[in-house]
Amino acid sequence: MAAWSPAAAAPLLRGSRGLPFHYVHRMFASQTEGELKVTQILKEKFPRATAIKVTDISGGCGAMYEIKIESEEFKEKRTVQQHQMVNQALKEEIKSMHGLRIFTSVPKH
Repeated sequence: MAAWSPAAAAPLLRGSRGLPFHYVHRMFASQTEGELKVTQILKEKFPRATAIKVTDISGGCGAMYEIKIESEEFKEKRTVQQHQMVNQALKEEIKSMHGLRIFTSVPKH
């Protein structure tokens, strides 16, 4: 069996819009298990997202995350509504978190 590498996996991970290689490489190179899980949930809940970045800001223990997500789903919604959408998507995971920082935006065309 051939050795696995992020470069080999990149084509498999590209969605309909595709992710830039540096994003895929970062995801596999240094993301924690919790970051990967939250990222996957957000990808499923926000299929039109053009950027998702999840960072464990608790030192790797999974108690606090910073989320940056850019999606068309947020268009014409107030910031509080956008954040409520993210909170709803992660409601089960939030139960075991100490805190969550959310930054949302709509893609600029």
